[in-house]
Amino acid sequence: MTGYYDYVLGLIPVSLIGIPALLSVIGLPLTAAVPLGATAAIGIIAHAVFVNVPVDPQATESTARPPSQNSINAD
Repeated sequence: MTGYYDYVLGLIPVSLIGIPALLSVIGLPLTAAVPLGATAAIGIIAHAVFVNVPVDPQATESTARPPSQNSINAD
């Protein structure tokens, strides 16, 4: 079953190769088309990392506990 991150991994090479190829076919110089494709790839990666955050399905809120008061040395 394909998930969100499978699509992300597929779109990265598409944006790095396909967008510059398409833009160069319509007349944009390759030196301008490649940075636009790279910008699209960076946007896809940033969305996958910062917007749709990968989480561990095993982690729960109960695992993040504040430090115990017993661990502080009271002299």
